Amino acid sequence: MRDSKHLMVVPDIRDWDKSGDDPLKRRIHYVDQVRNALGINQALCTPPIERTLNDGRKSGWIPVRRFPLWTRCLQCGLLYRMPWRDRRDDVDRCQGQGPEAQPCGGRLEQVPWVLVHQQGFLADVPWHMLAHGDDRNPNQRQCKPDGGKPYLRLVEQDGRQVVCTRCRSRGDIPRRHPFPRTTWQQPWIHEPPVDPDDGEPALLLQLNDVRVHAPVNRTALVIPPESRIRRGTVVDRLYSNSRNQQRIRKARTPLARKSALKLVSSDYNCTVEKIEEALKDIDNGYPLYGRTVTQGDLMASEYKALTEEIPDLKEDEDFVTAHHTSAWKALAGAGAARSSSVLDRLVAVHRLKEILVLMGFRRAGGEHLTPPDITGECDWLPALELYGEGVFFTLDETWLQRWECSAVLRERADAFVKRYHHRDSHMEVEVSPRFLLCHTLAHVVIRRIEAEAGYPAASLKERLYCKTGKEAMAGVLIYVAVADEEGSLGGLMELARPERFLRLLTGAFEAANWCSLDPVCSEQEGHGPDLLNRAACHACALVPETSCQYGNVLLDRIFIKGAGGLPGFLDCTGAPD
Repeated sequence: MRDSKHLMVVPDIRDWDKSGDDPLKRRIHYVDQVRNALGINQALCTPPIERTLNDGRKSGWIPVRRFPLWTRCLQCGLLYRMPWRDRRDDVDRCQGQGPEAQPCGGRLEQVPWVLVHQQGFLADVPWHMLAHGDDRNPNQRQCKPDGGKPYLRLVEQDGRQVVCTRCRSRGDIPRRHPFPRTTWQQPWIHEPPVDPDDGEPALLLQLNDVRVHAPVNRTALVIPPESRIRRGTVVDRLYSNSRNQQRIRKARTPLARKSALKLVSSDYNCTVEKIEEALKDIDNGYPLYGRTVTQGDLMASEYKALTEEIPDLKEDEDFVTAHHTSAWKALAGAGAARSSSVLDRLVAVHRLKEILVLMGFRRAGGEHLTPPDITGECDWLPALELYGEGVFFTLDETWLQRWECSAVLRERADAFVKRYHHRDSHMEVEVSPRFLLCHTLAHVVIRRIEAEAGYPAASLKERLYCKTGKEAMAGVLIYVAVADEEGSLGGLMELARPERFLRLLTGAFEAANWCSLDPVCSEQEGHGPDLLNRAACHACALVPETSCQYGNVLLDRIFIKGAGGLPGFLDCTGAPD
């Protein structure tokens, strides 16, 4: 994190509670299906927001700490450790000697390098250790570290080196270095690091390197029945207030229970009978009433909610859809473009609610997932409620099965499968011709929405529902989700009107047929991370990283347009006219 002058680091979520704000008061309700599907036992709570209490004190902030602790003079390279602790007016100016013994006066800036280990550790670069080498160097034993005075200098002659101005020792700045046992495991945790299990050294990385902090987020949509909750009802208010529930349930005598019921009913401005009914509803499993989503069923449940019409929808629910499938098929039957025949369903999503959960983070490109609280002992995880709209469509299953039975398609997809399983991937993907087709088509449609409707691609997201076998799926949701409870302005769902979406889809298929970098792009044998892209580049199929579920990999236009004996999706042999 960076403010106007300083670089900062955000401590783990245990420090967020020290502002005096109880995280469970920010708990997100009606997300039990999301928690079950993602395998989360902790409560989901929104991050704290600063507010002023009645006594004038501040509450509810996310703390930060200045990091790295070392600064360097941009003019002479002298290194200072925490110069701001001296509280001088000229704390941002170098006090060292320049040429001809004149004060340097150069501007100080925090060093842009940190030490990062794949076990999740983060620390300042051990500059003294780099300058003096290991314990076998006599200067290492005689020249002791001194954090109070600047004595190390960063020089860039024949490579980058750090030099000790006291003993004249110098050393190169390596790409890898053992994580020091004499430092802390995190800048805000004053505990030594545990010995790494793998024996791997730490990496010296620039702060803007994505390997310094790679957050691991999971998302899910809130679907019925939880999306249909009527907010403000008696059962909603009682369900969301565990203190009032416990007040009634812990009453030891009938008289005490009656008193508690009266107290709560007075607070809710309703009758005691309404409170009794609400308690029965909660005891019967409100709001799920026995319906749950188990881990691994997330996408199938969302797919079912998107493809089935929901009766008696209200506009203020958190999941509101309008099905245009009948009008779409009528349009296709009237002799519309061939692209209309490959779609089975077309749905406008007028309103959706997405839950974004921070599961943890990784450092130095490692596999180790560090929880948001470092220890994994907190009873809550930070999450955001995002609201928006979208357009959802599914591919015709009969057409799709005829197309994907081609042996040459499977052979091309198998090359992706081998590369995908070779990498250390955190994505759970069934790589198949169907997935590669849907994923590439989603990207091309996003780019067409940007070109024709004016939506910036960075504001759009994809959500793919792809599966082969008995419970096959082939759906694409393109949506926008923002933190404003009012959602977006409604322009995206308007694109789901059959006539408009037909122009959009036809343009997407046409755009997939040609790239300004062809034939080079179409003939790629593999490029991108782990060679997991083929006929896909920034000129045709790649989108901003925030828009893609899968990190802009597993893309290939050939699965749409066909080439060299591979059937195009619109022209597959045996497809209906």
